[in-house]
Amino acid sequence: MKKSKKEKPLTADDILKYEIAQELGLSDKISKNGWKSLTSKESGKIGGIMAKRKKDNKKD
Repeated sequence: MKKSKKEKPLTADDILKYEIAQELGLSDKISKNGWKSLTSKESGKIGGIMAKRKKDNKKD
């Protein structure tokens, strides 16, 4: 039997990650199969965009 994970409140990083995934057209894949279904290339793309946006936000 699988243990269910506790729902944690979304952090600002989580929200940003979901927004970027949606922009890249990956939200359906994540909804159906979870984050583990992403390729390393897709995950890296999300991480890279997140880092760039955080850096740009710190400059403001």
